[in-house]
Amino acid sequence: MRINLKIGELAKQTNCTVQSIRHYDKEGLICASARSEGNFRLYDKSTVERLMFIKHCRSLDLSIIEIRQLLQLSDSPDERCDDINRMIDSHVIEVEQRISDLQSLRKQLKSLRNSCSDQRTVKQCGILSNLSSHDCT
Repeated sequence: MRINLKIGELAKQTNCTVQSIRHYDKEGLICASARSEGNFRLYDKSTVERLMFIKHCRSLDLSIIEIRQLLQLSDSPDERCDDINRMIDSHVIEVEQRISDLQSLRKQLKSLRNSCSDQRTVKQCGILSNLSSHDCT
């Protein structure tokens, strides 16, 4: 049985915004399978599955370009998956760098916070003093 969903129904079923669906349609990641008599785009079950795939990829911080590549690669199931592995390896490296950057930020913020106590006045605030004396070069 072929289901035909209007964009609002597709949005509800996939918990995706109408704006995102329109964006993915504009980017060529999904497309309507038909048009209604009133010229509304209609989406089928394969579009639901494809949209859920796209949402999962986005939750992993993959770009539209990368998602497009993955969708193209999925159309060639007998090809080797080296490109997919390299893409994910690259993201792992990026995530590790962001984690390192965030740990450094946390260390700086804790150090800044430790430079002041609650009993001081704003004029005596070690945080403001440290922020003011920081060299911007």
